[in-house]
Amino acid sequence: MEQVAAWQDVLAGLHARFASRFARAEPRGRALTYMAGLISPLERKNGWSLAERAGEAHPIGMQRLLGEADWDADRVRDDVRDFVVESIGDKNAVLIGDDTGFLKKGTRSAGVQRQYTGTAGRTENSQVGTFLAYASARGRALIDRELYLPASWTDDRARCRAAGIDDMVPFATKVEHFQAMLQRALDAEVPFAWVTADEAYGQVKRLRRWLEEQGAAHVLATKVNDTVITTRGGDARVDQLVAALPRQAWKRLSAGAGAHGQRLYDWARVPIRIWWENGFGHWVLARRSVSDPTDIAYYVCYGPVATRLKDLARVAGARWAVEECFQTAKNECGLDHYQVRRYDAWYRHITLSMAALAALTAVRADEMSKGAPGMA
Repeated sequence: MEQVAAWQDVLAGLHARFASRFARAEPRGRALTYMAGLISPLERKNGWSLAERAGEAHPIGMQRLLGEADWDADRVRDDVRDFVVESIGDKNAVLIGDDTGFLKKGTRSAGVQRQYTGTAGRTENSQVGTFLAYASARGRALIDRELYLPASWTDDRARCRAAGIDDMVPFATKVEHFQAMLQRALDAEVPFAWVTADEAYGQVKRLRRWLEEQGAAHVLATKVNDTVITTRGGDARVDQLVAALPRQAWKRLSAGAGAHGQRLYDWARVPIRIWWENGFGHWVLARRSVSDPTDIAYYVCYGPVATRLKDLARVAGARWAVEECFQTAKNECGLDHYQVRRYDAWYRHITLSMAALAALTAVRADEMSKGAPGMA
């Protein structure tokens, strides 16, 4: 009961921070009811079940909150981000980009089409959202989001208008979404030390160049045949550089704690690039499976010259925090339980789910700081 009271108090405090983003009292109050329902133990957290939990005979009020009500979801997003920073912020934190799928039926939900999603591990009828997660030693949470609109949508403006997508919304890749979310974090002066993402993002060289221009240290996974500039000036494949390393270059290090203890791998790195400027250096990092030496993952890294191999391994391992965010947000905060079709309604539901996750993160961080059982 104490934990329930704690998250209710934290959720109410977070709601008070963005209450001014609502033009009217009714949707303002309903937003708090909606978030409380998302955190509740309901099996399915849709308009009907959330309305029933609130003692309402129909879901019209909940539907109006996500649809016609006058409130600014992007401002609420920013308030949630600021709350996360205040709750678990750390100058050594990691920003993590990734996307997740939302399986859907039909063809009218904004951005839906048959496309690959890691959620199903195959091509399915789905929407895909791109997210930015924040991870520190105190916890992790989602702080930004974008809905991916395939070209099949943005090339059909009539279809877009029917789903509430403005004519000014262009096609954007997931990498462009990631960069835009990172730019918002930079503009807001979010404290962090590193950026990481999987190879779908890390293999894009223009993203790596942009991060360097921002002075943002990063450890980005990349494909096995990616090429980089060597210390001698020519190009080389990352796997060839790593293959040339002597045996003693490999060190067994933890990528962080997992569900079954420390995640141990063998790690090695190779300096790259001719010039190192402003106290920053460049490396190719490799992670090799302990049980299968042929299983090697590669990363392109940029960071302070004093960065140690174990620092790069820690950042590479931090990428899994975004998967934990998705799992918690879907299982405990109804991230994927929505039944909306319109573009703006998707952003509204996702933002309130992110707020619910932020509240849980704050409660758990507070419990961890007090040494609560099971929170170490």
